[in-house]
Amino acid sequence: MEYKDYYKILGVPRTADAAEIKRAYRKLARQYHPDKNKAKGAEDKFKEANEANDVLGDPKKREAYDQLGANWRAGERFTPPPGWSPGGFSRGGGRRAGAGFGGGAPGDANFSDFFSTLFGGAGGFDGADGGFESPPQDQRAKLAIALEDSYNGATRNITIGGRTLSVRIPKGVTAGQTIRLAGQAAHGGNLLLEIEFAPHAQFQLDGRDIQVNLPVAPWEAALGGKVPVPTLGGTVELNLPAGTQGGKKLRLKGRGLPGTTPGDEIVLIQLVTPPAKTDEEKAFYEEMKQRFEFDPRKA
Repeated sequence: MEYKDYYKILGVPRTADAAEIKRAYRKLARQYHPDKNKAKGAEDKFKEANEANDVLGDPKKREAYDQLGANWRAGERFTPPPGWSPGGFSRGGGRRAGAGFGGGAPGDANFSDFFSTLFGGAGGFDGADGGFESPPQDQRAKLAIALEDSYNGATRNITIGGRTLSVRIPKGVTAGQTIRLAGQAAHGGNLLLEIEFAPHAQFQLDGRDIQVNLPVAPWEAALGGKVPVPTLGGTVELNLPAGTQGGKKLRLKGRGLPGTTPGDEIVLIQLVTPPAKTDEEKAFYEEMKQRFEFDPRKA
């Protein structure tokens, strides 16, 4: 097993304080993150930075690591001294590696044999030997979905910490609700995905209700009749009452998000007057002006 110089990996002196270590780690994590850097060896450098940060960023782990002394050089064959144990550790005292950048759990592929031997995990100490086993740690993340995903139900693939996971979106899920992926976070913890909705080109959301703006022509509003209206389930015909005014709200029952009590779709009428571009069209408006004794400011 080769000795790893975590200070050298992060590019900081052994006297570096916590802020220096954090800055160095974040710089390397951004530089070598697998989602951004596809160069050969970048993922290995990312994992090394995560591992170094997990140790040097935790005061207790760093103290135990420093007990090994500064006389070892990176790459040298290394065996812990007889009876050595990471003193001062307690179960659950560790901090998840690479918080915010998708680290892994001790003993998995994201950590070296050197780390596992010293701080627990595969081939390392267990609680009876004076080491520690990190307890399951839940992880939270946001998941932005389309309104149609909630209306129809869907399956989406997401990437967390370099892993691709399939997520089932249940019908009727609303903003703020959480989807739980058991065992998909650090140390076998749960991944908790909080639902939020991406902005929609047509609809605005209010709880389970949705609202859409519907442009109508003056003759449609005056005479009434059936007009097409977009919904999450497709276009439907709306019975527009004669004499409908701009700004009026009409309700389509059950056309919002599904649920025990489904939401509705609120249709906001927007009266659109066609421009008079020709002499004939202008004459038509002049005739309307003469025929109708109507002042909208006194209506």
